[in-house]
Amino acid sequence: MRLFLVDDHPVVRAGLVALLGGEHDMEVVGEAADGEDALRGIASHEPDVVLMDLQLGDGIDGVEATRRVRELPSPPQVLVLTTYETDADIVRAIDAGATGYLLKACPPEELFQGIRAAARGETVLSPRVATRMMRRMRDPGPALSAREVEILELLASGAGNREIARRLFITEATVKTHLVHIYGKLGVDTRTAAVTAAVERRLIRLA
Repeated sequence: MRLFLVDDHPVVRAGLVALLGGEHDMEVVGEAADGEDALRGIASHEPDVVLMDLQLGDGIDGVEATRRVRELPSPPQVLVLTTYETDADIVRAIDAGATGYLLKACPPEELFQGIRAAARGETVLSPRVATRMMRRMRDPGPALSAREVEILELLASGAGNREIARRLFITEATVKTHLVHIYGKLGVDTRTAAVTAAVERRLIRLA
């Protein structure tokens, strides 16, 4: 099967090329360090599976790159391979069309099996990710909307209401309304407490 690697760390890409090169049924046909180069390379090389990191530096991130890859006329399967395992990251990646989600700390054999399963169109989840998703289903609690997660992530970066409104193209009044809902769902009453609770529950991650 033909593989394409997307990761902004050259050492990680080199390690994956060496690791995957030992498998008789796998061939790395291309690699990219950012989302834009990835889209061009994937369209050119037509791989069967893309291994996609989520954090890609400047430009579009791995989630948006995944969404655009899956919109190609004959899209490859996208298998996320990352260090991040927050609920927000997992849900966004799957919503974008990723067929699987593995962590970089996984054993090589788990990665190989995951790639082969992804190539067959099967859902692939790291055991830790699967456990998180099962817990989320069994005890979901008040669910945060995608927009509320965006606001929490901006809060965590230190943005104020005006900056959040500007970044999300909404009014400050709308930001305040979202904050009220966020506080209620998380059982907090301050911005700092909201960010702390969201990080502790792995709803978001600090940059």
